[in-house]
Amino acid sequence: MSALELWGGIECTVARVGDTWRNQVAELGLTLDEAQLQALRSLGIQRLRFPVLWETVMPAAADRCDWRWHDERLATLQRLGIAPIAGLVHHGSGPRWTHLLDPQFPPQLAAYAARVARRYPWIDAYTPINEPLTTARFSALYGHWYPHHRDPRSFLRALVNQCWATVLAMNEIRRVNPAARLVCTEDLGKVYAPTQLGYQADHENERRWLGFDLLCGRVTTQHALYRYLIDHGIGADELTKFADADGMPDIVGINHYVTSDRWLEPALQHCPPESHGGNGKALYADIEAVRVAGCAHHDLGLAARLREVWQRYRLPMAVTEVHLGCSREEQVRWLHEAWQTAGALRDEGIDLRAITAWSLFGAVDWNSLLTERRGHYESGAFDLRRSTTRPTLVGKAIGELATRARFDHPVLANPGWWRRPERLNVGPVRTPAPTRSLRAPRPLLITGATGTLGRALSRLCTQRGLAHRLLTRAQMDIADEVSVSRALAEHQAWAVVNAAGYVRVADADREADQRADCFRENAQGAATLASACASRGIALATFSSDLVFDGSLGRPYVESDPTSPSGAYGHSKNEAERRVLEALPEALVVRTSAFFGPWDRYNFVHQLACVLQSGERFSADADSEVSPTYVPDLVHGVLDLLLDGEQGVWHLTNQGSMTWYELACAAAAALHLPVERVDRQPARVRSSTALASERGFLLPPLEDALARYARAREVEG
Repeated sequence: MSALELWGGIECTVARVGDTWRNQVAELGLTLDEAQLQALRSLGIQRLRFPVLWETVMPAAADRCDWRWHDERLATLQRLGIAPIAGLVHHGSGPRWTHLLDPQFPPQLAAYAARVARRYPWIDAYTPINEPLTTARFSALYGHWYPHHRDPRSFLRALVNQCWATVLAMNEIRRVNPAARLVCTEDLGKVYAPTQLGYQADHENERRWLGFDLLCGRVTTQHALYRYLIDHGIGADELTKFADADGMPDIVGINHYVTSDRWLEPALQHCPPESHGGNGKALYADIEAVRVAGCAHHDLGLAARLREVWQRYRLPMAVTEVHLGCSREEQVRWLHEAWQTAGALRDEGIDLRAITAWSLFGAVDWNSLLTERRGHYESGAFDLRRSTTRPTLVGKAIGELATRARFDHPVLANPGWWRRPERLNVGPVRTPAPTRSLRAPRPLLITGATGTLGRALSRLCTQRGLAHRLLTRAQMDIADEVSVSRALAEHQAWAVVNAAGYVRVADADREADQRADCFRENAQGAATLASACASRGIALATFSSDLVFDGSLGRPYVESDPTSPSGAYGHSKNEAERRVLEALPEALVVRTSAFFGPWDRYNFVHQLACVLQSGERFSADADSEVSPTYVPDLVHGVLDLLLDGEQGVWHLTNQGSMTWYELACAAAAALHLPVERVDRQPARVRSSTALASERGFLLPPLEDALARYARAREVEG
């Protein structure tokens, strides 16, 4: 058996929602120009699932094709030696003049496939329709996408149409290239349920095979769902056509996600309202099986699903989507687990050819199945939130697996969230045993145990499964070389995040001893830590401030603007930046501003809320402009940049700048407090230390952050 291959995929969905089309390539701002395709080549992937989508080539009329975009990019792929798997429909319903229930959908797609094959006769692998059964469910059974039907008859018609379109399309393609291979993809997650809903789970578990069974000619009179198909309008002659046709996939592609396996829960009170549903006989919630305590003994997960596919079809397989919409380290853990799973199954004799790193450039709004347009971006192997394509830790993992078949990083010492006890939130959950690491983890050290940032870092590291130690000054005095050396040796950290420091800005300008403390903690401490990390090869992230600028520029400051501190605190942070980057050029220095969060009571927004809730008025500076920053967003951003290996100065704030008065009004509105009790307080000098970025806007808009802050306050009480 040849070596396991690593393929790649671009999230390229063109889905119709109502009368609008969601085009992921366009919404991502993807050009897929020479530079981006060269970036893909640098990963070392052997094949790329690439969109040659019907809706984008023939957007206006059935007799007009626009190949220009595809011609250029496919020629570049061919020159770079990356073999495409051409996708023709990806969660779509075709151009405007057809749809999934249209009897002409199959022959029309076949005619388009013939045009593609004639134009690109060298392409040797196709996915005519991605996930036909999943697309039929979401479009014609659940109503998320066009044509928005919600009945079994429409679902089955949409599925049969897509499967027959696949057969006809491959017939046309093979007239041009007889060696062309069909890579048919589907999510085959299994459904579990308590006894009273076992009949529903049994039905859905038979139904999940229908797409592949149709293509393989297995839906005969003996098939478990034959009568179900006939009773809902699928003709016996149609099913006979599949049995007589050559629709057998050359590669069975499995798109499996952590949440693919499902649980049907009758106790609705334990489940979020958006999961509630039913089948006309019973009400139940459809939730992720991995979060259900009672599912712990079941055969959940990728390995179990792949074994089922092998036992049923005995055809060559590939995992055609490996993706997790989550934090960096969880994405890498899932990719690594999929790679190891594939290797273990190949050792069992299963013909598994490849795994596919999906959403290489990320995805937009998949947290709402594209039904809401909020611009919610998930990065992948690359992060597009900057002027260039920035590789992430995921990209580095893909590159190592593709070229060396192995990857290692300290974050892999701990299991992913889907294997940690705290994931369980449905059913009788006992106090979980301490999570066992896969091996003894090297921790991330966090300084500043008594401060807002230090505590927030520790909290979110715990949430993300990042082994860490939160150190007090007694445990490591960052301005003392001996103390720093001792702590680094004791903990064997792989990285340090310095959240310690002097923060009493006004006091540092008033008193000499406070000014000395400020420089010791902020400048000397950061420099001592940087020197110690440099000598030991340890990564370092440290925080700086918008106050390294004097506010006179007249526009938001970017990373390359010259610093110009005016006060003692700003001078201390400016000196810290200089010393840190001189001692450790690879260090990450994060400038931020005016942060607020749900876990401390010492920030502007919390103080505003307390005053307004007491019935008093609140005054805020109407002339000093800042860039407010939500602490959870800041911490996630810093951790992601640290894991990605980023270095140098970055500005991290939520998108948007405003005066303190404007922030007070916006926060009051978000918290449903009386905005009219917020007063303008003029300042003697108008200034702006607002921060922008030329390296990438990584944090969400401020409006979104304030809404999440309001919800978090309700939860925290």
